[in-house]
Amino acid sequence: MSKDIAAEDRLIFALDVPDADAARALVDELGDAVSFYKIGLELAMREGYFELLDWLIARGKKTFIDVKLFDVPATVAAAVRNLSERGATFCTVHGNQSIMEAAAAEKGDLKVLGVTVLTSLDRGDLDDLGFDCDISELVLSRARRALAAGCDGVISSGLEVPRLRAQVDDRLLVVCPGIRPVENRPADDQKRVVSVEQAFANGADHIVVGRPIRNAPSPRAAAESIVETIRQQFN
Repeated sequence: MSKDIAAEDRLIFALDVPDADAARALVDELGDAVSFYKIGLELAMREGYFELLDWLIARGKKTFIDVKLFDVPATVAAAVRNLSERGATFCTVHGNQSIMEAAAAEKGDLKVLGVTVLTSLDRGDLDDLGFDCDISELVLSRARRALAAGCDGVISSGLEVPRLRAQVDDRLLVVCPGIRPVENRPADDQKRVVSVEQAFANGADHIVVGRPIRNAPSPRAAAESIVETIRQQFN
């Protein structure tokens, strides 16, 4: 069953730029074409990260804090509590059951998303990490654990979403990075990718798009085109 989410809120733009000034300039350029922004590790390592978060919220934007919290449970719980007090919309946690439970216990109105398997990883990468299992089985296991821990959703490649929808509770929010509206380039570090149409046909709630918008001749036009594609998917 499709959740009641506005088409424009289903697109999350990955604000992966060098500094807060560049982020603000891009947000201004995108205007009302984008309502939901992901701010991740690149910006977190520069000054002005939380000022940028506050600036986005003051402009009525939804915010996704993607720093993949991973630490002892008490530390993660405190970090999530602090984020919830700032008014962020989503945040990611990348850890075991006790870490996810600690995050969920302190989330307030913040929605906590458990990371399943990064879309930059393929079978060979999982072998290097010591995971001797099928990718889709690992995604399913992580999703079930996230829901049991009290998380609101997961980050997952669109490739695994059909199995998530068939075998995990539909309440689970599924956010899909690795979205490529055009053919993936060989130098791209995203390996398990899907198109906008395929992601939502598979059952995604939100998609995260960065470079295909940021590197377009007109980022605003690219964002508007994706939102229109999403709108058509749900009409």
